[in-house]
Amino acid sequence: MAITIQIGKAARQEKITLELKARKSLDGNIMIFDHEEMDIVIMPTKSKVVTFAKNDYSETVYEAQNRLFEFLKRNGVVEYESIRGGSVYGSLEGLIPTSKNKEINPVDYTIYGIYKFLKEEKPYYDYIDDYEQMLDNYYTHPTDQDSTELGEVPQASEKGSIKPGYTYQPYWMSYMLEGKEK
Repeated sequence: MAITIQIGKAARQEKITLELKARKSLDGNIMIFDHEEMDIVIMPTKSKVVTFAKNDYSETVYEAQNRLFEFLKRNGVVEYESIRGGSVYGSLEGLIPTSKNKEINPVDYTIYGIYKFLKEEKPYYDYIDDYEQMLDNYYTHPTDQDSTELGEVPQASEKGSIKPGYTYQPYWMSYMLEGKEK
């Protein structure tokens, strides 16, 4: 979905078109779903940016949320002292400052800042996806050097970790030889 925002003087008519997976909720919140780890919600009525974990909360989700708010903080999109944990488990939030310049819409500026962050993060997540795909291909389509055909491996009486004569019990292992424990 393309979002058109206008930043700066209305006389310049400078429009920027951004490609984001975003929706507007019934109460006017803008929800952005482009990030791999988190959903980003801009609440214009409360002047707030909130992030929620997509699937499960983990260190990688917190690190991504932290990177987002550090980026927004450095670019003046959220107030330094306002970043904190939200009321929902695993969420972080920060306040959008009011603009001294009446020509700049803080919500549009926030959307643009989040877009820049997502653009900066994309190569990192693309690399992870490519690596996982390469690993899947490595295991499912091995090369001739890394695989054996059926029947290539000769039979042997002892192979692998299971040794004949050893009995495996829950708390100990013993070696049985001719009915005697050694």
